Amino acid sequence: MDSGFWFEAGALLPSIGVGLLFWFVIRSLLRADRREREAERQAEQELLERKQPLKDP
Repeated sequence: MDSGFWFEAGALLPSIGVGLLFWFVIRSLLRADRREREAERQAEQELLERKQPLKDP
């Protein structure tokens, strides 16, 4: 009786593995993009602060 639940579940394992791999890759890409945008925003803010002339009170 090899055609039971475990045989069918085992046939799905490669698809589940590829799906998880795809999910991890997309998640890491989105997180890297978010961090890069945050760093770019911070660098731009620092550049704008340097360009502003000093104000005398």
